[in-house]
Amino acid sequence: MRQVFIKELNSFLNSLVGYVVIVVFLTGIGLLMWVFPETGVLNYGFADMGTLFSLGPYVFMFLIPAITMRMLSEEKKSGTLEFLLTRPLYDIEIIMGKYLAGLALLLFALLPTLIYYFSIRHLGNPPGNIDTAGTAGSYIGLFMLGAVFTAVGIFASSLTENQIVAFISAVFFCFLLYTGIDSLASAGIWGRSAHQIEQLGMGYHYLSMSKGLIDSRNLMYFLSLIALLLLSTNTVLGSRRW
Repeated sequence: MRQVFIKELNSFLNSLVGYVVIVVFLTGIGLLMWVFPETGVLNYGFADMGTLFSLGPYVFMFLIPAITMRMLSEEKKSGTLEFLLTRPLYDIEIIMGKYLAGLALLLFALLPTLIYYFSIRHLGNPPGNIDTAGTAGSYIGLFMLGAVFTAVGIFASSLTENQIVAFISAVFFCFLLYTGIDSLASAGIWGRSAHQIEQLGMGYHYLSMSKGLIDSRNLMYFLSLIALLLLSTNTVLGSRRW
């Protein structure tokens, strides 16, 4: 697993893919937070990072599938996946190596945004007038959301040899999990069951964590979803052996 992780991370850092993703994310969020008047902090008048945490999931919804679309589909198309499967590695080790490399790139993209936090903290009136607990919870929630999107992307990449199909499929699955279930729950036809349906979506749990209360139930939801997606990917890869 360690060798797969290092190989995958090096492939990102030795090409433009990883850097482009990080630059696009930081530039896009930076413009939304500081430049565009409709979403800018300076015009909004409140010392918070709501722009990052409300728009970040939608940016991740496209950027993360762009990272993961080649992870397994390219290996399948080039025939190197069969070589990997003959190595003394379990399928899950291959998957975890690639998954952790995707998480590392996600972390590299999020860490520089701490500059925004310290800038807003300094600009607050009085200085330091920012909800640190809520911000920390939102950061954890955004990372967990990105971790699920990464698992979705790898799963979609395992289903096809075509990177474009993998990208579109991953974007669709991410959208369905984040907003699709919430929209379904708000349809007004479920009665008392609407709240239970809403809890199946990531948006509900992400919003709960953004309030600064790190509930174990929300963490278990994200971790369970990640485990389910990775195990599903393992099943897809395992089917190629037969």
